[in-house]
Amino acid sequence: MEEDDNQKRRRLKLEEALEIQSLRRIITAYLNYPDASEEDVRRYERSYRKLPPVHKDLLSHYPLKFQRLRRCISKNTHFIFSMLQAFEPPLDMSQDLDLSGDSHAECAQKDHLASQGINACSCESVPVRIPCCQHDCVEGSNDTCRSPVLVHANKEVDMESNHQSNAGSHPLCSMPTKESEEYSGSAITDSNDNVSPSGQHWLGPSFQFNVPLVDVDKVRCIIRNIVRDWAAEGKNERDQCYMPILEELNTLFPNRSKDSPPACLVPGAGLGRLALEISRLGFVCQGNEFSYYMMICSSFILNNSETAGEWTIYPWIHSNCNSLSDSDQLRPVSIPDIHPASAGITEGFSMCGGDFVEVYNDPSQEGTWDAVVTCFFIDTAHNIVEYIEIISKILKDGGVWINFGPLLYHFADMYGQEDEMSIELSLEDVKKVALHYGFEFEKERTIETTYTTNPRSMMQNRYFAAFWTMRKKSAVVQVP
Repeated sequence: MEEDDNQKRRRLKLEEALEIQSLRRIITAYLNYPDASEEDVRRYERSYRKLPPVHKDLLSHYPLKFQRLRRCISKNTHFIFSMLQAFEPPLDMSQDLDLSGDSHAECAQKDHLASQGINACSCESVPVRIPCCQHDCVEGSNDTCRSPVLVHANKEVDMESNHQSNAGSHPLCSMPTKESEEYSGSAITDSNDNVSPSGQHWLGPSFQFNVPLVDVDKVRCIIRNIVRDWAAEGKNERDQCYMPILEELNTLFPNRSKDSPPACLVPGAGLGRLALEISRLGFVCQGNEFSYYMMICSSFILNNSETAGEWTIYPWIHSNCNSLSDSDQLRPVSIPDIHPASAGITEGFSMCGGDFVEVYNDPSQEGTWDAVVTCFFIDTAHNIVEYIEIISKILKDGGVWINFGPLLYHFADMYGQEDEMSIELSLEDVKKVALHYGFEFEKERTIETTYTTNPRSMMQNRYFAAFWTMRKKSAVVQVP
């Protein structure tokens, strides 16, 4: 018995160390954004200098463009560093990470970094001042942690939570906004070019390490996702993807009671806009998100925005391809397009950080939800059959599943990782599995849309997304 307890303590210690390492890696990716972006500009300049003089004369405006790029990078960095300054990690980031004491540490470390997973988190209703959330724990842990974030209508939201000491909890964070921050020689300035020192010791160089450029690319992806969810420029894409869902919910639940509103879960909530819009309709809505990259950002926007249009970012500067003009590429985008705290959300709105399977495949979740909404989510599964089974379990009898999205399976091309499970069903097979788990189709159609696409780009990747409404008609008889 004592040996079992010791093993459990060692396992929890290892999981916590891996989570801290993973979170440091994500924070470092954000912090490396200005240096990686500066290196891109220097590469452009090196290419320009190689031109013969006659060609340089034709492109005499390029040095000015490079200066403009640097100013845009500085503005993006100001937003990122302010976001990090506000973030309060769920774990002690100053801990010394010693993974040498566990014989399985090296293997576990590889698995953890590959999966970028997150521990199970069960969310409870905890009063807070207004919305938010974010990612990266140890995949596969069954230890329960609490990471709730409630948003009260027309109030400012602080991220408070019943955070347990277990590795894997991701509370929505209170974010004291800072005008600027300095880190490892890279400074963030306010609109008056004033620089102030960092107030977060864990943002210092001693807590950082080298990360691959692909991690910084994830940061750039987050900046594009901000446009999709929180900018006026993303409205057309939101109308294509979110509006059909919102209209369907409004039709299916016409007589919503303020005293007992229907409960809706949004797995893969991303930066939180769809969950917030569902809450505005009069649902008790909970968003669930797996990615710390996403959760840190959504937390900042939901909890720390003081007004609409408070921030200016430049989301399209990192690609010189398919631009109609330099002014298109370097155009500013104001965020957020609405003030979340004044958006008229329904009391009980929350965001829960954690892996969907680990969080919701729990007896306490069975028969809990009136609706489950999945938008660009079901193809993130290692095992999509498991996703569908869990959605069926957590819905009440008669509850509805509304889905929107393609089947671009995230783990389909994990070359070099032979043990990485990826079940990649056709749409026809997805429907068959859903029928097996007690669903019946009510509506189905295909909708053409984009995802985080630059609307002024010469190249537009388009999806023909499956949109359906299914209803859980009866409990599933389990086959032994």
